[in-house]
Amino acid sequence: MNKHIGILTAGGDSPGLNAAIRGIGKTALSSGKIQIVGFRDGFRGLMENRTMRLDWEVLASILTQGGTILGTSRDKPHKMPVGSEVMDMTEVICDNYRRHNLDALICIGGGGTQKNAYRLAQKGLNILTLPKTIDNDVGMTDCTFGFNTAMEIATEAIDRLHSTAHSHHRIIVVEIMGHNAGWLALGAGLAGGADVILIPEIPYDPLKVAQAIRERQHRGTNFSIVAVAEGALAVDEHAKITTMKENKSKAKAEGDTKISKKLSEEIKAFSATLTKNTLRLTNQLEELTGLESRLTILGHLQRGGTPSAADRVLATRLGCACVEYFEKGVGGCMVAVKGDSTVPVPLEEVVGKRYTVPLDHDWIRAARNVNTCLGD
Repeated sequence: MNKHIGILTAGGDSPGLNAAIRGIGKTALSSGKIQIVGFRDGFRGLMENRTMRLDWEVLASILTQGGTILGTSRDKPHKMPVGSEVMDMTEVICDNYRRHNLDALICIGGGGTQKNAYRLAQKGLNILTLPKTIDNDVGMTDCTFGFNTAMEIATEAIDRLHSTAHSHHRIIVVEIMGHNAGWLALGAGLAGGADVILIPEIPYDPLKVAQAIRERQHRGTNFSIVAVAEGALAVDEHAKITTMKENKSKAKAEGDTKISKKLSEEIKAFSATLTKNTLRLTNQLEELTGLESRLTILGHLQRGGTPSAADRVLATRLGCACVEYFEKGVGGCMVAVKGDSTVPVPLEEVVGKRYTVPLDHDWIRAARNVNTCLGD
């Protein structure tokens, strides 16, 4: 009898998603004993039983396409908006899994998707996942597909901004995605020759950043490129939010739900003030250096378009490996990258872990060696 696999893509879109779908689909169909079905718009599509046929014809033309042919959403199975309410739709999802006689569900996504997939695995569903995100921050894997393409796009943007910064003798501050990990800003900053790179892992001092720019002025260079990760924080901001989170964890451990809830609200309110953090830094640098400063926010531009060759290869490898692990009876795992190979990592070891830039990483050493200011 044929086996049945379901596929969904969840969370933010990312280059390489269609390559992964193609890798899974073609490997399954080539076996002659596995049928596949796609669910539209992430976990919501599985809950609403909205499917998409994935056959040879559909899979033949999607390798180079950006985004995901299945669509995506950030809806969580246990907290899903339904009408005017937010409901736990986990049991409905489990029922639809069984209705389609699925032997496995493959969930493709980032850290949030890994958590949601694990919740379904705990309900008895056979789950396999693939790590996807431009942030490269999923734990227990060397890298995620989508990251390479986004880094190339951000690097090209920095390359283009160099000419206008040089021509107008300006500071150009470039805000780069990455959530709370600095991989994207660090990689693109290194590749693009940014003079300052600020990442969440290293709290920065605006005075030290301004000093580095003034030193460039003294050497006769009257422009600078500052690459800033969206989650980068100044030293005082980092200290404040760290203390708030520590106090929340302490209150939670002591069972003081009232204080824990209050601190959660305070953290949320304080975090909201940080959304214009890069603009404040841009204005600070103009005041401190006397150089005209401009801010460029790359935003969703980094997530779109044709995936790079590296991401197509990686996503295809992971998709093919996922089906091979399924055929071997492996379940409840994320297919991770380890060196030149793939390994299945139990989902309980993945959830709650974030892969951030180690302070002794080669990229950080390289940045310091070429005299890039890291704000510390």
